[in-house]
Amino acid sequence: MTAINIVIIGYGGMGSYHQKELMPHELVNVIGVYDIAQKAQDKAREAGLTFYDSLEQVLKDASVEAVLIATPNDVHKALSIAALRAGKQVICEKPVAMNVGELDDILAVAAETGNTFMVHQNRRWDPDFLVIRELYQNGQIGDLFQIESRVQGANGIPGDWREQAEHGGGMLLDWGVHLIDQILWLIDNPVKSMAADFSYVLGQEVDDGFILYLTFENGIRSLIEVGTTNYSQLPRWYVKGLNGAAKIDDWDLSGEIVVATNQADLVAPAPIKAGVGLTKTMAPPSEEATKKVAITEVLPEFPSFYQNFYDVLRNGAAPIVKNDEVRKVLSLIDSVFDLVKS
Repeated sequence: MTAINIVIIGYGGMGSYHQKELMPHELVNVIGVYDIAQKAQDKAREAGLTFYDSLEQVLKDASVEAVLIATPNDVHKALSIAALRAGKQVICEKPVAMNVGELDDILAVAAETGNTFMVHQNRRWDPDFLVIRELYQNGQIGDLFQIESRVQGANGIPGDWREQAEHGGGMLLDWGVHLIDQILWLIDNPVKSMAADFSYVLGQEVDDGFILYLTFENGIRSLIEVGTTNYSQLPRWYVKGLNGAAKIDDWDLSGEIVVATNQADLVAPAPIKAGVGLTKTMAPPSEEATKKVAITEVLPEFPSFYQNFYDVLRNGAAPIVKNDEVRKVLSLIDSVFDLVKS
């Protein structure tokens, strides 16, 4: 097994996270780092990593087989194309580009050079998403017809370049790209219609949150919401099926799955007092009508991102994150921006 020699371009939060937490040394050998920021340079040297003085030095180094690009979004295109033309294999952080036109330019060079270009859509491996994916596939709560996906916090837009439009900031690009990728990968069906709304309550030039509604041609509806001003959070996932529902509160898989028992001799729900009135419609079902099922971890049936990257390069495997899927996500994001502007 020959490890892939890789250089990290951009040693900020994500670049250093890749090196420390994600890159298995038996598959990927980090031989150096390049970053224009002095703080990142100091951090790389403290970690004992070789530091390259320029991008040109990285690209001319014949021992470098691949690069990981973990920079602000607005330079992904230029760096990716330069690396591909220099004969390097490329992993790029998401969002892969500022718009789908930029991505098309990158993919054209990848096709021209024959080099590998893969995007790190890492949230496909999230345990909470894998539980929802399993429910979608196995029918435990019946066919899903409504899927709500939310990420909420109260710390505002992350600092530095993510607050600036010129660098591709804002929450649709920062978090929306994850949640949209999950939904489009889950529901392999064309989007029939959509509606969206951005939040700018913090008064910055980029969105501090958004709500996106998608309706697919097969009838499934999805709500995707990101907020950075939520002092009390709604569940990470809430899904409804024809035979039950599931709620995942957070990434720790807290929550519950409720499944209808479909017993023939159910006791009808009794009216309950609701405020100053009565309701039978909104009364809870009888104890015999449903059962609660614990949420259990679901392991992916596909390899990790870096195992897959290694297999693509060494064994001719198919990428788990395919570039046409990445393009669909970015194209939808472009459409959301256009919709909100109109």
